[in-house]
Amino acid sequence: MEIWLLIVVTVALVAILLLRMKKPKYLKSLDQEEFKQNYRKAQLIDVREEKEFKTGHILGARNIPLSQLRQRQSEIRPDKPIYLYCQNGSRTVQAARILRKKRGAEDLNQLKGGFRKWSGKIKK
Repeated sequence: MEIWLLIVVTVALVAILLLRMKKPKYLKSLDQEEFKQNYRKAQLIDVREEKEFKTGHILGARNIPLSQLRQRQSEIRPDKPIYLYCQNGSRTVQAARILRKKRGAEDLNQLKGGFRKWSGKIKK
């Protein structure tokens, strides 16, 4: 009986994690070319941790780590386009949910594949 309970709990936890990582419909995934076209006219937010940001980031990006986003959300204007990126794309999904729920942000975009796929200009 205990093994079944463990299996049920494990399956439930995996399901919750998968749902948290699923990209919401309001978050647009842009390939690198689409992202490059308009990110300079938008709020470019790097949601990676400060240590990651300091190793290199997209030129013009502001670092607001996901771990600090709830406390620093007022730094982001919900009425302007928001371009988000992280290392591989998973943290931007969580950031977009926070900004949509807490700030009412509508124009949310993420870099498909994250910073590791970026081949444009960077600042170290």
